[in-house]
Amino acid sequence: MGLKPRDNKEFELRGINHLALVCRDMEETVDFYTNALGMPLVKTIELPGNMGQHFFFDCGNGDSLAFFWFPDAPERAPGVASPAGAPGPGSEITTAHGSMNHVAFDVDPHQMEEYRQKLVEKGIEVTAILNHDDSPRQISKEWTDDVFVRSMYFMDPNGILLEFAAWTRELNESDVQHKPARAADRDTYLQPA
Repeated sequence: MGLKPRDNKEFELRGINHLALVCRDMEETVDFYTNALGMPLVKTIELPGNMGQHFFFDCGNGDSLAFFWFPDAPERAPGVASPAGAPGPGSEITTAHGSMNHVAFDVDPHQMEEYRQKLVEKGIEVTAILNHDDSPRQISKEWTDDVFVRSMYFMDPNGILLEFAAWTRELNESDVQHKPARAADRDTYLQPA
């Protein structure tokens, strides 16, 4: 379901090697990702010159999620470098250019309810399961044939927005319908709807 392999005419890319994020506390981060999410810690690096640390977690399919810890890193800047909260009515998910908005881990769509309950039992605040579709609100209360992905959102201890996402159907040419916006289009988008 979801994405089917498509040919890259320039490079033979094999997926994501790792996504590198920055944490405020490596011990707390290791505890969350290994114990709450069950990701094995697979590599640890002490950076030269007391620059900090760089740790890697196995997040499945040969992909890794990595974290830097820098002793002199600036504090989190919600609404600038990270979303102020999880998607939902009235929430603010806009982040600055060049920031990492969230990380979505691929899961089986039939395990969403079970996984949400597990997160709740671990004391993790998690959104309701969202059924994303192409309706004007882009959310369906029910899992219908129009739903293309199901997801739920939660924060890690560093304020990084995480998502469990599950494709529910194969995407095709009809799923690509919108003209890409340009920086010059900014004022048009900022007009009241």
